[in-house]
Amino acid sequence: MAAVAAAGGAGPAVLQVAGLYRGLCAVRTRALGLGLVSPAQLRVFPVRRGSGGPAGGADGSGVGAELEANPFYDRYRDKIQQLRRSDPAAFESRLEKRIEFRKQPVGHSRQGDFIKCVEQKTDALGKHPVSRGFTKGKTLSSIFNIEMVKDKTAEEIRQIWQQYFAAKDTVYAVIPKEKFDLIWSRAQSCPTFLCALPRREGYEFFVGQWTGTELHFTALINIQTRGDAATSQLVLYHYPELKEEKGIVLMTAEMDPTFLNVAEAQCIANQVQLFYATDRKETYGLVENFNFRPNEFKYMSVIAELEQSGLGAELKCAQNQDKT
Repeated sequence: MAAVAAAGGAGPAVLQVAGLYRGLCAVRTRALGLGLVSPAQLRVFPVRRGSGGPAGGADGSGVGAELEANPFYDRYRDKIQQLRRSDPAAFESRLEKRIEFRKQPVGHSRQGDFIKCVEQKTDALGKHPVSRGFTKGKTLSSIFNIEMVKDKTAEEIRQIWQQYFAAKDTVYAVIPKEKFDLIWSRAQSCPTFLCALPRREGYEFFVGQWTGTELHFTALINIQTRGDAATSQLVLYHYPELKEEKGIVLMTAEMDPTFLNVAEAQCIANQVQLFYATDRKETYGLVENFNFRPNEFKYMSVIAELEQSGLGAELKCAQNQDKT
């Protein structure tokens, strides 16, 4: 899970559930609210809590020992060090926030303030210059000759789209009109959400932000360490040009392979349908809570929904096999 020692803004509630075990957070199979952990809980995933040591690392790098101990730190090492070199004052200020976090009682962190802070930071996703490997203003016509498929049926277009991307290392889909209309309608009122990506060490949270028909994702630790400078690590492009005539919306993606492989990007993309296209009130209620009632939002419920759906099971199994 994302490290919070270098986070800006209010104290994240995700940190507070780590109180029982050093670096571990217990999770039941059912949805749990933050601060409701107990020794009876059945499974664990890593969450790092401030150790109370000095802000600087043992090597004098200025990176806190608890941040370096985060299982995902190596993945973001270069960007964190870049922030430290470019703006030492801002970096040290974020490290010092951990003192404030430790003073907050377990279960009483300012969760609503934290979510609002995350939303403010993610609002910049898609508005910065496009990172290397991403296409700015990626249009359907740059991929697909729309004129050549106008006389094709929806099923024929589906087959063409799938055949085109089958040999490419990316995520793609053909979304029925009714399902996309539901997703799109909900995205207008709830443009930001949190997804949980299974990792060997547990779960890493990714924040999604709709920008037009593009859906930008970046890891929570990326937002916490880089703030407004955080760039997208996955972009889902939705093309509704054929929606009215053919009843389908085409989707493809671009990702930063430094942070995500295709299977991981697919798991995140599947969660868009899980949370935005669901008929289950409780599931979409998590999205509404995140956007409108942040104090009621429960991070553990996101993991519970993902596990109940089975979307992350295959990815988790593959990661365990790689580990062995």
